[in-house]
Amino acid sequence: MTAVAVWIALGSNLGDRRAQLEGGVEALRAADEVDVLAVSPWFETRAEGGPSEQPDFLNGVLSARTTLAPEDLLWLLQRIETQFGRERARELPNGPRTLDLDLLLYGERVVAGPELVVPHPRMEQRLFVLEPLCALAPELVLPGCGRTVRARVAELQAELRTEGGRA
Repeated sequence: MTAVAVWIALGSNLGDRRAQLEGGVEALRAADEVDVLAVSPWFETRAEGGPSEQPDFLNGVLSARTTLAPEDLLWLLQRIETQFGRERARELPNGPRTLDLDLLLYGERVVAGPELVVPHPRMEQRLFVLEPLCALAPELVLPGCGRTVRARVAELQAELRTEGGRA
């Protein structure tokens, strides 16, 4: 299979967040079928949704190339999450987690299955995903809205200023 460009979001709000994020990146680098190309800076953000009073997240995005099929890449991401203590069966929706790895984009492919939806369905509404993505690829055109990452970040930031808050 030819290598495909992928974008993966990373997040952590339990334990040593930075170490877990960096460990997730290193685990992806160690996978034979994945070539990590670039990693964004880490961004600290408030948790959205889920239980109140949970710790703030550190979030980032990485770009990579892979020869794995989308479903096999998802399996790898979930295996890495488990290595870092994530227990999906026991966690609350949008709750705290040691490591969260989300497949945002898989080339230009659209996947709509029971386990995986790509492009990530809520990516374009989430500053905690788009700000790190903007640090790596500000001119990347988002498939759902047809705007660049930079333009979408500016729109969401303007909405937050109008609402008087920041996510």
